[in-house]
Amino acid sequence: MCLAIPGKIVSIEGNTARLDYNGVTGEADISLVPGVVVGDYVLVHAGFAIEEVETEDALEIGLILGEMEGLLGDDDL
Repeated sequence: MCLAIPGKIVSIEGNTARLDYNGVTGEADISLVPGVVVGDYVLVHAGFAIEEVETEDALEIGLILGEMEGLLGDDDL
């Protein structure tokens, strides 16, 4: 199973965006989602932004992932 994580674009340099993943920063290649700008949310899988998502959807996905994290015990990780 694959999982894509929503991140908010905070800066762009060429085809690389710096993203905020709920307080954790990272980078992703944005060449697959032309036209995204700073402030947009994208779904990231394996270092590539694969889809632009609406803010409300990104926040909802983040809440669901947070709930899933709470279900996992230390033995599950």
